[in-house]
Amino acid sequence: MTRPDLPPTQLFIDGSWTAGAGEPLVVENPTDGTRLATLHTADASDVARAVTSARRAFESGPWARMSGADRGRLIARLADLVESNAERLATLEALDVGKPYRDALAVDIALAAETFRHMAGWADKIHGSVVPVPDHMGRSRLSYTERIPLGVVGAITPWNAPTMITSWKLAPAFAAGCTVVLKPAEHAPLATQLLAELAAEAGFPAGVLNVVNGPGPVTGAALITHPDVDKLSFTGSPHTGRVIGRAAAETFTKVTLELGGKSPQIVFADADIDELAPVAALSLFANSGQTCAAGTRVLVHRSRVDEVAHALAGQAEAQRLGDPFDPRTTMGSLINAAQRDRVLSYIDAGRRGGASLVTGGSAPSRPGYFVEPTVFVGDNDMRIAREEIFGPVGTIIPFDDVDEAIRLANDTRYGLAAVIWSRDINAALAASRGLRVGAVWVNSFGAPDPRVPWGGMKASGIGRELGLSGVLANTEERLVNVVY
Repeated sequence: MTRPDLPPTQLFIDGSWTAGAGEPLVVENPTDGTRLATLHTADASDVARAVTSARRAFESGPWARMSGADRGRLIARLADLVESNAERLATLEALDVGKPYRDALAVDIALAAETFRHMAGWADKIHGSVVPVPDHMGRSRLSYTERIPLGVVGAITPWNAPTMITSWKLAPAFAAGCTVVLKPAEHAPLATQLLAELAAEAGFPAGVLNVVNGPGPVTGAALITHPDVDKLSFTGSPHTGRVIGRAAAETFTKVTLELGGKSPQIVFADADIDELAPVAALSLFANSGQTCAAGTRVLVHRSRVDEVAHALAGQAEAQRLGDPFDPRTTMGSLINAAQRDRVLSYIDAGRRGGASLVTGGSAPSRPGYFVEPTVFVGDNDMRIAREEIFGPVGTIIPFDDVDEAIRLANDTRYGLAAVIWSRDINAALAASRGLRVGAVWVNSFGAPDPRVPWGGMKASGIGRELGLSGVLANTEERLVNVVY
């Protein structure tokens, strides 16, 4: 392929590209290990500049005086620009993350545009309510609530789906009237650099969006501890989520945390194996398994274990690993060597822990950070069934009845998503009510839609993104009492 024009490599603060004082950040192509770009990074002083810019835009700039309808028009214009630059964004994401270009184009970039467009419609529809109350001290009283924007949002995004998840942070915050300081993942920042360029082209006032690249211990730490940030929104690991939660507690900063999962797919005895196999495999192997909602625990009625193992093995062995721009490629690489080695260590732990390897289990001999799609048969107490691997590794776990299936599904510290496979819709819905997760799919699986809320329970996080819930999460409810 022809090398694309790369976006600016500096920080984006107060509407302009500016140098950063941090150590330079080398961005690597994970499919072959070559250098893509070297970016400026932000130290604490740069982050402080970005927060000051966001605060000024929130309190006194054109954004502070803009109506919801006008904010919505800007967000919709950004959606248009994402669509018109979809091929360039998808190219950057394929290079940055190592995922197939066609997946980035059809899923990540398409859903990012859809998220901006949907949230644009909420910008002038955020309202409170009138509350009937008794008279106050012999005089009539009108009490009403209003939703006001929280202020400056510090957003930290992951490397597995940077454009889509960045839209989840920016679009509802903008709709609510907030400003944002965004720290992209250091392993995959290029598409986000282009998003900043597009936001400026769309006409967003200076300071509404600021982008500060850099490592978590430096740039991220400065952002999460800054006293003038009103909310922190993070997608990533529970470990980092705890760090952010503790920092937020010191200043009573609000948080939204989406922290991954170990999602179950429950295959009941009456499930259509031929129908579910490609979608169940998609849940397991999409984005090389680097998906927070991946259905990596495949709970199967004992009578169907062999059939499901055979079907998933066929799906795994049909995957073609390789160049993300080759139309024949169905699976890309992991993000870096450390992640590849981590996934391989889990595969080794599965073998040593007594799991039965059905297929896969190694790294192909080729440049880049690839791991074969891997399926085990094991039990729910094994390490590969307890911990989030974030790679293309699934474990089939037998169960004997519905109660055991629900118990096993809930026997995890996570609670992000679940899938139920059954021809009996009543049984599936009954089972869904017993699951301690934030989202349930019945007889399918897919990416979150911007119209509905997204988030988890337990160690999968706090709060919701997307839908009206995601917009309101960027507001505070204020009560006004008028006595007359």
